[in-house]
Formats: sequence, structure tokens, C-alpha cells
Amino acid sequence: MPLALYTFGVFSKPADDPANDGFHRRNDPIFELVDQAEGLIARSGYASDPGPLSWGEEVYPRFYEERGDGWSPATLSLWTDMEALFSFTYFGLHAEALRRGRDWFEKPQWPPLAMWWHHEEAYPVWAEAVRRHAHLHEHGPTPVAFTFKQPFDEKGLPVKLDKARIQALRP
Repeated sequence: MPLALYTFGVFSKPADDPANDGFHRRNDPIFELVDQAEGLIARSGYASDPGPLSWGEEVYPRFYEERGDGWSPATLSLWTDMEALFSFTYFGLHAEALRRGRDWFEKPQWPPLAMWWHHEEAYPVWAEAVRRHAHLHEHGPTPVAFTFKQPFDEKGLPVKLDKARIQALRP
């Protein structure tokens, strides 16, 4: 059963402000790396961009405020397991970008990501991701939506990440 991931952030300044140039410079190289990452099954694209097709209409959580940008950084993807996702997220170029996040993004008053085990044959859609993100924000980690700090297995039971496997997967 695949693991779904939704991420969401809000720029501190307008998307095209020079303050966000570091984010934009890293964006395409990070997408190239994720597309080759061990454990990635697929990722949603965006209706406005070339690349993978969008998994449904792109919607944003209630934390998003339209400021004339028309968008906010968000991702939706499917992974084989948490360790592969963790390894991609917290090592390499993506990890370096995360460390710089405060340069580009508002400090979130919401979870920066939500994960869940995806039981359907079809890809998850943006609206489902936003619902699960809201559930995580309102109820904390549960089998419906969780984080790396409090993960659940496919049966809905609390689980710990396999640290040895994470190290073996490091880029």
C-alpha cells in the first residue's frame, strides 16, 4: 500500500520577489532528484506547468491567503514507504532547502506536511490531501493523517521508522 505525502507552505513575500530566488533556483533540481528517488511511486504535477499531470483540481488549505500570486508551494506524491521518503526529505539538496526554509516561508501555524496510507487504486487528489492536512491540524497525528514524529503503519498502529534503512537509503 503506498504512502501519500502532502506538503504546503506560504511564502513570506510575494512568490516572484527576489527574496525567493533561492527557492526557485532549487525547485527544478529538487524535482529532478525526487523523480529519480528510490521509493517514489509518482507525484502530481500542476495544471499550469509542464511535467506530470495534476491529480485533480489544485486546491489549498484554509491557511492559504491569496496575495496576488495565484499559488503557494505544495506537493502531492506517493511513496513505497516512510524510510524512503524520510531519506529523500532530510538528506541531500532537499534537506539543504529545508534548512533555508525560514528565508522564504512564513513560520507555519499548521503542519508543514501530512502523510497517510493510500488505500485506493487511483492517485490521491489535491482535495483529499487538503482534507487530511486539516484533519492533522485539528486532531493531531492519527491513522487518517500523521507525521514522521508520530507515524502509523498500514493497519493504523503506531510505528517507529527503521533508522538503519534510512541510513542505507541516504543519497
